[in-house]
Amino acid sequence: MTTTATQGPKGRPDPGGRPGVPPRPAAHAHPGQAHPGQAPRGHASPGAAIAVLPHVLRTALAWTDAHRAEFALPDDVLDPRTQVNATLKPLGELAQLCSTVRAATDPGTPEHEVAGDLVTYAWEQVSRGALLLELLRAEPFAAYPYEIYAAFAGYGLRHEGFEALARPLTATRAWAHTEQHANRQLGLINSERRVGVLTHTDAGAVLSRTWLGGLSEPWTFEGPSGYALTHTVFHLTDWGRMPDRVPEKTDAYLRTWLPAWADGCLESGQWDLTGELLAVGASLPGPAPLELLDAVWPVLADVQHTTGCVPETGPPVDEDAPDPYPFIDCYHSTLVTAFAAALSLRSLRRTDRTTPGRERHTP
Repeated sequence: MTTTATQGPKGRPDPGGRPGVPPRPAAHAHPGQAHPGQAPRGHASPGAAIAVLPHVLRTALAWTDAHRAEFALPDDVLDPRTQVNATLKPLGELAQLCSTVRAATDPGTPEHEVAGDLVTYAWEQVSRGALLLELLRAEPFAAYPYEIYAAFAGYGLRHEGFEALARPLTATRAWAHTEQHANRQLGLINSERRVGVLTHTDAGAVLSRTWLGGLSEPWTFEGPSGYALTHTVFHLTDWGRMPDRVPEKTDAYLRTWLPAWADGCLESGQWDLTGELLAVGASLPGPAPLELLDAVWPVLADVQHTTGCVPETGPPVDEDAPDPYPFIDCYHSTLVTAFAAALSLRSLRRTDRTTPGRERHTP
């Protein structure tokens, strides 16, 4: 079983589809159209992203912080009958995405501090690693305890007992030959890098077997391939922290087609996948993809509820309610929005510093 932040929401196999209509392939999109009740698709206006991003990030984190109790693990979390996808998976996603938000934000800022507090909360929920050791003992060749642990290890939180047991397990032939999709294998390689052990295979060879690494025909993009490519980039770049790991051809391919794919997601109301595509754009080496960020972020900002949450899919709720969506229907997309917003702000600010003659106002 593999159930970490590398999966889509609600435990669908990575990269799972989403309810409703999948994103329309780019070749079939019709610019300017939107489904009834959904936000119109964006048109790039210089500076539009930087104008909305600070508020989007702050409110998404505020909603997550206010709902941290929803991520708490139940007392029977170690019971084999407990649903991992409804317990450990959301907590692992909280740790992974908030650790990246903290790394991408400036020390001393509220968003930096809140993200750090949420990672600490998640670490306490797994008993500072002891619970993950129990999971590893129960399922020694399951990837998910290791990947959840790696999210904490990449942040600097370690458990000696977990690593003492994991070290010989990850050196076995069985570990190296676990059968899984290439995109999932990249996730395991990145986890090994975070823990600091020798990776079981070469990441470049695995990348070539993914939908993205093969530079697949862009019109074949849909929900499953969309989540496959976003997580390929996340694993390759260590969740946006190492953009230079993206090969030149892959970078050029993504810069060419991300705008069309994002447009299709906006048209079909796939807000969670839209956020992941924005995070991919902000994880690329070199300058930020300004037109993509300026066109799409204002639309996603309009979808975000005043409380800070963002629905996974469908028409956004426009009502003054403290919880307009069930937690399970918005926690992942809200975390992804915060994650993508932090990476986008970092990418835009780096571009401003390195591009002569550019001036932007940062709220």
